[in-house]
Amino acid sequence: MLGSLESEVLLSLRRLGEAPARDVRSQLEKQGTRVAYTTVATILSRLHDKGLVRRRRETCRGGERYVYRPAEVERKYLINLLKGVVAMFGPVGVVHLNEEIAKLNPSEERALRRRLGME
Repeated sequence: MLGSLESEVLLSLRRLGEAPARDVRSQLEKQGTRVAYTTVATILSRLHDKGLVRRRRETCRGGERYVYRPAEVERKYLINLLKGVVAMFGPVGVVHLNEEIAKLNPSEERALRRRLGME
């Protein structure tokens, strides 16, 4: 589970795609969240430890820095969730899940398929 500031940092990083802590902090500020650079750097490091962001080193003026990007964990999470439904409820759970998916409108179904890497 993520704290509210962790969630905001991760959302800001998703909007940026890839960025160093300084740019994430700027994005947060544009959204109305004032936070210290060191706080953002610490949160990004913790998100990295949790496997929610990836990072690479980059040479910059004054030395090196990390550039972060969101990890693609949503697909893994959804697949594990589906496996949990199958393990917990067996064939009945699969039938029910299929019935619920059939109720989705076409754009929702396409979005789900994209998120699962099926398109």
